[in-house]
Amino acid sequence: MKRTVYSVLFALIMVSAAAAADPVEGLWKSIDEKTGKTTAAWTIYERNGELFGEILVVPDQKADTLATECKGPYKGFPRGGDVTKMTLVNTPFIFGLKRKAAGFWEGGNIIDPKDGKMYKCKITFRQADGSKFTVDTLEMRGEIGLGIGRSQYWERTTPEEIENLKKQRPS
Repeated sequence: MKRTVYSVLFALIMVSAAAAADPVEGLWKSIDEKTGKTTAAWTIYERNGELFGEILVVPDQKADTLATECKGPYKGFPRGGDVTKMTLVNTPFIFGLKRKAAGFWEGGNIIDPKDGKMYKCKITFRQADGSKFTVDTLEMRGEIGLGIGRSQYWERTTPEEIENLKKQRPS
């Protein structure tokens, strides 16, 4: 009887752990490495076993600004239609990543909406450790192939900070 109870408890714990959100999911802000300013706020989410990311706000852009620099069509892009007619906000510029381990996703793509270039993408969660990473951080790695690319470091953000960024947009 005890063995059955322990087996059921263990199974419930394992199911709960599997159902828990991955640490990369949530609200993040991209930061310009030179100025330290926030360039955009993003939501990163999992759907049907794939990871996606959409911009929620770009501080210096109106909410209805179109992604005119995009060149599409992009192979595997999760939305039909002309990307240049889509807004910067609420368009899945990160798509198709697969989970390799908790906090590590790869095999998908990211589109830089500033120039329309698409890169292979890897995302790694870096937990705040008080030294190298003072806050929870996402390492966003864009590559052209053969490991050639660069990383950006995004910081976790809050709904309140996103609302403040929205107030900075031009009317």
